[in-house]
Amino acid sequence: MFGDYSSQVCVTHFRMNKYNITRDSAGSDGIGLHTDASLITILQDDEHLGGLEIVNPSGKLVPVDRLPGSLFVILGDIAMLGSNGRYRNVQHKVECKDVGIRLSIATFITPSINEDIEVHSKFIDVDHPPKYVPFKYEELRRLRASNKFYCGQVLELLRSKN
Repeated sequence: MFGDYSSQVCVTHFRMNKYNITRDSAGSDGIGLHTDASLITILQDDEHLGGLEIVNPSGKLVPVDRLPGSLFVILGDIAMLGSNGRYRNVQHKVECKDVGIRLSIATFITPSINEDIEVHSKFIDVDHPPKYVPFKYEELRRLRASNKFYCGQVLELLRSKN
């Protein structure tokens, strides 16, 4: 990580990823399947070497087309929690397919570590009670790491008993 911006409510992290893909490493995962713990992630992906893949709504892993000059917006776990499950977090990975140097730049927008997180009131009504209990962002990060729940499984630990 090479840069941060912080306010009282949110934190922005910038990360540059460099994959030096050799003939021996081609075909391996650059980063395995995961969701981001963020609210949103803005990704500038490599314009020359592909490899970004997402899980589509039917559960199939599909490659993302490279679009030069484009940014990808990926919803994270906090977006799913805050929307009461109406917006979905996106499972994704990087597969190092072609030999070369692959670069990407990610900006993660997250709550501050001690921020209280709960379902936004616009997503709650008589037919849609809160699916998740209130918690601190730090707790979500701790649960993800201690349980090695990197593909959104941590959300089940925060489900409301309703």
